[in-house]
Amino acid sequence: MTKGSIQRNLLSFAIPIFLGNLFQQLYHTTDSLVVGNFVGKEALAAISSIASLTMLLVGLFQGIFVGAGVVISTSFGEGNKEEVGKAVHTSVAFGLASSVVLTVLGYYLTPLILTWMKTPAEVYDDASLYVRIYFLGISTLVLYNTATGILQAVGDSKHPLYYLVVAAILNIVLDLVFVGVLHLGIAGTAYATVISQGVSAFLCFRLLFTTKDLVRVRLRSLRFHSHLLRQILRLGIPAGIQNSVTSFANVILQASINLFGADAMAGNGAFMRIQGFAFIPITAFALALTTFTGQNLGAREYERVRKAARFGAIFAMLLAESIGLLLYVGAHPLISLFSRDPAVIAIGIEKAMISSFFMWALALSHVMTGIFRGAGRSIVPMSVMLAIWCVFRIIFIKVGLSLFLDIRVVFWAYPVTWTISSIIFILYYFLVDWMAQTK
Repeated sequence: MTKGSIQRNLLSFAIPIFLGNLFQQLYHTTDSLVVGNFVGKEALAAISSIASLTMLLVGLFQGIFVGAGVVISTSFGEGNKEEVGKAVHTSVAFGLASSVVLTVLGYYLTPLILTWMKTPAEVYDDASLYVRIYFLGISTLVLYNTATGILQAVGDSKHPLYYLVVAAILNIVLDLVFVGVLHLGIAGTAYATVISQGVSAFLCFRLLFTTKDLVRVRLRSLRFHSHLLRQILRLGIPAGIQNSVTSFANVILQASINLFGADAMAGNGAFMRIQGFAFIPITAFALALTTFTGQNLGAREYERVRKAARFGAIFAMLLAESIGLLLYVGAHPLISLFSRDPAVIAIGIEKAMISSFFMWALALSHVMTGIFRGAGRSIVPMSVMLAIWCVFRIIFIKVGLSLFLDIRVVFWAYPVTWTISSIIFILYYFLVDWMAQTK
C-alpha cells in the first residue's frame, strides 16, 4: 500500500472488505427474515431488541483488534519482521483470554442485562434464550475478529471475504433447517449464527497456522509481549470504547424504543437490518484507510495519507448517500420482507424517511475515524463519539421524550449526532497537525 495508485490500492483492499461485510450483514439479516416469517413478530421483536447488545460486543472487540492491526501494519510498513510476529501472537493470546472471560460473564449476566434494557415481558423469554446461546458461542466471534484483524493489517482482505461467504451461505441453510424444518424457533437462529461464526473462525486460523507469511501463528509462540500489549491496548481500547459506547448508547435508545411496544421494536429493527447494508461501504473504507494510513505513516509517506483521506471521504459519502436514497425510495417493499403487519411496516418507513438523507454524515464520521486511528490518534474519535454519539444522543432522547412522547424523537437522534460529529472531525482534520507524532 506504500507504492502505486492510491485509489487502486484503497479500492482493491476495500472491495473484499465491502463484500465480506455484505455477507456478514446478509447472515445477520437472514436471522430476522426467517424468524419474522416463520415464527412471528414477537420473535422478530426479541432479536431486534438485542441487536444493539450484540453490536456492542462486536464493536468492542473489533475496536480492540483495530489497535492490533495498527501495530502490525505500522511494523509491517517499517519492515520490522520480528515485531510483526510478536504482535500477531500477542493479539491471538489476548483474543483467547477475552473469549473465556466474556463467555462466563455474558451467560450469567443475561437476566440483569435484559431487565436493565426494559425488555417487554412478551419477548423476554425469547430474548434471554437467544442471548445466552450467543454468549456460549462468543469465542467464535472474538477469534474470527482476531484473525481477520491480523490478515487485513498486512493487506490480505480477500481470505476473510472467502470465509465469510462460506459462513453466510451456511447460516442461511442452517436458519432454514433449524427454524423452518426442525421448528427450533429463535434458538435455531442462535445456533445457526454460532455454528457459522465458528466455521469462519476455524478457516481463518487454519490459514494463520499454515501460511508462510510473517503472520504465521505457532502455538509455542503464543504469549503476551508486554510492550506490544500496551501498544495494542493504547490504540485499541479507545477504538473499542468508541465502538462500545456508541452501541451502549444504542442499547439505551433501544430501551426507549421498547417503551413503544413490540410493533415499534419490530419495525425499527427491520429497518436497522436494511440500513446495515448502507453501513457496509462506510466501514470498508474506514478500515481500508486505517490500514493504509498505518502502513504509509510507517513508511513516512505523508502526502499519500492526505490524498487517501480526501479520496476516501468523498467516495464514501457519495456512495453512502446514493444507497440512502435507494432506501428512501424502496422502504415499503424492503420492510415488508420482514413483516406483513401494517403497524410494523409504518414504523420502519418512518425511520427510513428520517435517516436516509443523512447517510453522508455517517460516512464522513466513520472515514475520519479510520484515518485518525491509523495515525495512532484513537483518543480523538473515541472522545468525539463518547461526547456526541453517547452522552449528547442520550440527553437528546431523554429531553425530547419528556417534551414529546413520540418515537420520531428517538429516530432523529441519529442524524443529528452524525452531523455534529462530522463537523468536529472536519475541523480537527484541518486545524490540527494530527500526523505530528509520526514525524
